[in-house]
Amino acid sequence: MRLFIPVPYVFLTIAIMILSSERLQQLINKWIVEQSEDKEKVFTIPPIDKKELRGIVSELKNHRGLGLVNVKAKDGTEVIVKL
Repeated sequence: MRLFIPVPYVFLTIAIMILSSERLQQLINKWIVEQSEDKEKVFTIPPIDKKELRGIVSELKNHRGLGLVNVKAKDGTEVIVKL
């Protein structure tokens, strides 16, 4: 069975805006600190720069069809993810 799921770059841009929001990052880091057993050695997510992510997405647009994932299982199942 072949399954094709197109994801417009508009959705990717919206996801970048949501993930790079300061409020969401603060909530995620707060949750990480609360869930951590060792409060002194907690890894928090560094701030994400919107401009850098937008530059990455615009560069990815130039490489359409690039294979990101190509996995073949022993039973013949195959997963291919392309831009």
